[in-house]
Amino acid sequence: MIELEQVAEALDRQDYRQAAKLLKQLQQQVPQNPWVKLYAGRWYEGTDKLETAEKVYRKLLKDATNPKIVAQARQGLQRIETIEQNRRQQAIVDAKADPSNTEPGVLILEPLAPEQKQNAAKTLARMLKTDPYTARMQLQSRGWRLYKTGEMGELKVYGQEMLEAGIPVFWVALTEIQNLHVFRVQSLQSLSPQPTIICQNEQDQLGSLTFSWQEVSQRVEGVLPLFIEMFDYDPRRRKSDRFRHKEMTQDYAQILDLHLPKRRCILRFCDHSYNFQDGIDFSQFSQETQALPQSQNTTRINWNLLTEQLNQSLTQTQLWSEFTPFAETTLDYTQLLGRLIPYIDVPRKSESLWDNAFHLYSGLVFFKQL
Repeated sequence: MIELEQVAEALDRQDYRQAAKLLKQLQQQVPQNPWVKLYAGRWYEGTDKLETAEKVYRKLLKDATNPKIVAQARQGLQRIETIEQNRRQQAIVDAKADPSNTEPGVLILEPLAPEQKQNAAKTLARMLKTDPYTARMQLQSRGWRLYKTGEMGELKVYGQEMLEAGIPVFWVALTEIQNLHVFRVQSLQSLSPQPTIICQNEQDQLGSLTFSWQEVSQRVEGVLPLFIEMFDYDPRRRKSDRFRHKEMTQDYAQILDLHLPKRRCILRFCDHSYNFQDGIDFSQFSQETQALPQSQNTTRINWNLLTEQLNQSLTQTQLWSEFTPFAETTLDYTQLLGRLIPYIDVPRKSESLWDNAFHLYSGLVFFKQL
C-alpha cells in the first residue's frame, strides 16, 4: 500500500498532480482513514478549492479523535481564513484605486428564504469572524437591513462575495441619493389626461409640474412618528430622579413617494404638508363625504381619498411599504443619516432621524429598481 508519507511529501513540495494520483489510490484502499481525508483537504486547499477544503476540515473536527489530525484540520481552517482575508483586502485596495470607489455608500441585505439561511449564515459567519448563530441573526426574513457602511470599493468587494455565496445584497453610493431631485407636493391640480402638481423644489421655490402616470416606476409609502416630550414621574425612584423627561409618540405622519426615474426625481406627498384646500376636491370621489363641506373633512379622510386616487391611477406600479422595519436597522447610523437632507415638512420641535431614514429608504428603492 502506498505510504501516507509519500502523499504528505508531494503536498509539501506542492506537487499536486502526484498527490492527486496517490490520494486516488489511497481513497480506494482505505477510504475511511482520517489521514487520507486530511491530505485530501490539503490537496483541495492547495489547488484553491477552498470551499471544499473547508468542508473536509470541519468534518474532521467533528469526527476525528486523533489529536494530531484535529490540530492540523484546525490549522487548515485558519489558513483558509487568512487566504480569504488577504484576498478580500487586496481586492479592496484594488477597488479603491478607482477614485469613484472612495465615496461613501451603504450595503443592504435583502430578505432570504428560511431554508436558505443555514448555508448563508455559515458564509456570513466566516466573513464576520463570528459563529453561525450570530451571523444568522443578521439575515432578514422580510424587508431590508442596513448591513454595512463605508467606501464603495470595500462595499462592492463584500457585496460580490456575499452574492456569490447566495446572500442577496445590493449597494448604493450616498451621492447618488443626495443628487436626486425631490419635489414636495403641495397640491394636485388635475388627474387626467396628465396629472399636474404644485410643488416645492429643494430651494423651497414653488412651481408646477406635469407628468404622465406611465413615468412613475414605483411607489414608496411609510409612516413617520411624531414625538412629544413629557415628564415621567415614578415615586419609586430616588427623590432627585423621580421626574424624568420622556419622549413619546404622539401621532404619525403619512408619506408617499412617486418615483420618476427618467427625470431622476421623486414626487413626495405628505399628509402634514399637503394643502387639501387647494386643487382637486377629493371628497367628490366618496359618497360619504360629498355632502360635507371640504373644511369638515379631517386630514386622515382627505389623505385616504388622495392616496386612493393615486393608487387607482398606478395599479400596475409596484408599492414598497416595509419602511419601518428598515428604519429600525438604520437609526443608530447617525453620522450617515445626518448627511442626507430629508425634504420632509412635518411639525417637529427638533429634527428626527426618522425623516432621514425614509429619504434613505426611498432613495435605495429608486436605485435598486433602475
